[in-house]
Amino acid sequence: MLQPLQMNSNPRHDNTGEVGIVYKAAGEDTATLQFTGVWIQGAAVAKPVGTVIAELSSGQRLCRVLLQTHDLTEWDSRLPAYLVQIVDWCQQKGIPVDVSGLPEGVQGLLTLARAVPERSGARRSERGASMLAEVGKTVLHGLKDAKGLVYFIGEAILAVVAFLRGKARFRPVDLVLCIQDAGPSALPIVTLISLLVGLILAFVGAVQLSMFGAQIYIADLVGLGTVREMGALMTAVIMSGRTGAAYAAQLGTMNVNSEIDALKTMGISPVEFLVLPRILALVLMMPLLALYADLMGIIGGALVTVSVFDVSLIQYYNETRRAVHLHDFGIGIGKSLVFAILIAVAGCMRGMQCGRSASAVGDAATAAVVNSIVYIVVADSLITLICSRLGI
Repeated sequence: MLQPLQMNSNPRHDNTGEVGIVYKAAGEDTATLQFTGVWIQGAAVAKPVGTVIAELSSGQRLCRVLLQTHDLTEWDSRLPAYLVQIVDWCQQKGIPVDVSGLPEGVQGLLTLARAVPERSGARRSERGASMLAEVGKTVLHGLKDAKGLVYFIGEAILAVVAFLRGKARFRPVDLVLCIQDAGPSALPIVTLISLLVGLILAFVGAVQLSMFGAQIYIADLVGLGTVREMGALMTAVIMSGRTGAAYAAQLGTMNVNSEIDALKTMGISPVEFLVLPRILALVLMMPLLALYADLMGIIGGALVTVSVFDVSLIQYYNETRRAVHLHDFGIGIGKSLVFAILIAVAGCMRGMQCGRSASAVGDAATAAVVNSIVYIVVADSLITLICSRLGI
């Protein structure tokens, strides 16, 4: 709020701002608005601006409007804001406005307010879009995303084909750095989460199995659940939040800094130079991380089973060997490969489609994580259904 810019030396004791309308003699078609009293924030106003505009509209046809002050005690930004609405109405009606009778400070603020025109669409629309319009926008946005996904997958496939032919253009050091970031750097968080998931699976299974004295089968539950499902799934969720978001943020920042445009200018494919090393790094590291997560999950289940229930470590080990077979590991590794491709595609695609602002980079990272998790859950459901149908 602006501080009072002008204050009369003879302040009145009432706390009300008044406005009166005086029409001149017939034939001149001129209305004079006289403002008196106190016009500051918190003070009462005798007539709302809507009432004044209604009186001007209902009166005789106007050719001119004069704005004057008479016995104005004090004012601040409230008076110019009040006058701007009247001036706007007069301009819409094509009525000239004379502001020479106002204080110089008020005239300056009115001139400043009218100097820059209001940007189109700056005001909020009081009437929101209909539900049908919102549904249409959502559908169009989904179709646009689907088209962008298909286009990006096609470019990624061409980059992989170029790599297999030995013609892909990227730096080997970038691939090494991506492998280090997606593999060894992720071991601490994968260790912690997988160990805790194994503990949880053991406790959940023990609640029911201990009722029948079948605590030994906790090893079957933890081993099969971790190797076939939870190891690859939890690793994929971790990597989507850690590596997928990082890919989106890195490529999005490059897009903001026009680095991707620079690569295109030099004739270098951004998909080959930036996306391909990240996809290869995740495809190489995810199976290894999934196997490591399986080991940590089984160890977590062993900690609970051996320490809490009457099962020895040798018994747990032998039961795990009997229950878990090589094809179970194959299913988990296959899932991890699919998840790696989905995470890399989601993260890199959102990064390449990022806008040119800092907020767009954050939106791209968020969208990458959300898309990755959705792709992972859908793919996991389909793979599990296929394995169940095939009896694998």
